[in-house]
Amino acid sequence: MKLVLFTKRFPGKTPAELADWGAAWGLDGFDLCIRPDYPVNPANIADALPAAVETFRARGLCVPIVTAAGELTSPDDFGALGILDAMEKSGIPLLQLGYFRFQPVTRSYASEVERIRRIFAEWEKVSRRFNIKVCYHTHSNKLMGMNAGGLMHLLSGFDPKCIGAYLDTGHLVSEGEDFGTAVAMSRSYLSAVALQDVLLERVERNGHGAVKRRWVRAGEGMVNWTAVFDALRDANFEGPLSIHAEFRDDDGDSAAAVAREVAFIRERLRAKAGLEP
Repeated sequence: MKLVLFTKRFPGKTPAELADWGAAWGLDGFDLCIRPDYPVNPANIADALPAAVETFRARGLCVPIVTAAGELTSPDDFGALGILDAMEKSGIPLLQLGYFRFQPVTRSYASEVERIRRIFAEWEKVSRRFNIKVCYHTHSNKLMGMNAGGLMHLLSGFDPKCIGAYLDTGHLVSEGEDFGTAVAMSRSYLSAVALQDVLLERVERNGHGAVKRRWVRAGEGMVNWTAVFDALRDANFEGPLSIHAEFRDDDGDSAAAVAREVAFIRERLRAKAGLEP
């Protein structure tokens, strides 16, 4: 396993600046955000991605996964093949796709599953061409594949060498799915895990009770970290662990807050035999 940081939170940081943080914080590398307005983006990826990877490697850091824009869901989308080509040349094995949104009032779930599976069939072909595994992330709030149960409706039957599951500790809590159960359901496809914590709060909305998601520092929310790392150890998980750290900083110091997040996760990994990256 590699403990990496998702760079979504730091669009203004250059690869060299990220490398300084990675080395100081004891990271293994980065889950690099490949989106417009980031140092590495779809417009410059052919040159910028290999350069970034070399910058990281010079500091002993890796890039086991990159994350595309939330709108990138099909290999026919603009820039998709360019991302895969640059990834292959840079030796990056995993790509996180964007998201398929779902409106339960106006759409048929079964029809959406069939439509998305046709898209994954095309991704499977492209994956073999570029030797890149395409992963889908369990993200809450009216998206297809919000938890492992829904995700496996989309992925089952495809080649797990080509198509992967990317579980998220916080979003699974938000959708009410036990992490160990999620691992059991997706185990043959499990390729990456996002690490973040969430606190669910009851609020009043339009005269009714509702749930508010509040992203918090690891250990301050509802994620059972012992159960998470037990499940990963028992599954012999070897993929990247991506720290998302999308909580709000009370003190305004994002770097210090993320450094604390990394230290928290490292401490829990050391407590589990066989899980220290």
